[in-house]
Amino acid sequence: QVQVVESGGGLVQTGGSLRLSCAASGRTGRTYAMGWFHQAPGKEREFVAAISWSGGTTRYADSVKGRFTISRADASNTVYLQMSGLKPEDTAVYYCAASDVVTSIPIEARLYDYWGQGTQVTVSS
Repeated sequence: QVQVVESGGGLVQTGGSLRLSCAASGRTGRTYAMGWFHQAPGKEREFVAAISWSGGTTRYADSVKGRFTISRADASNTVYLQMSGLKPEDTAVYYCAASDVVTSIPIEARLYDYWGQGTQVTVSS
């Protein structure tokens, strides 16, 4: 069983920064594509950013390009989401997920197999 655990959420003012961390564990010798999604109250879960299993390729939602950076520790299932220039509309629960897909970087939630419990990010105006 693969477990995914996020950390690093909190309250920040508009324009501030936060770094989220995520670790997937449970299956040795396997590196996953990893992604971040967020879900605001009353809205569907949305793609934020993803990184390939090798760490060599990344994808971002248009709304966060230039503000957020996803990265991963070498040869591990630990990933980070550095968020800068935060806006009130970034307020949401942020979920980390791991995917068994190896041929591309999935941006659809349905292609992710393992999910964390989420961490709240609140941006005050």
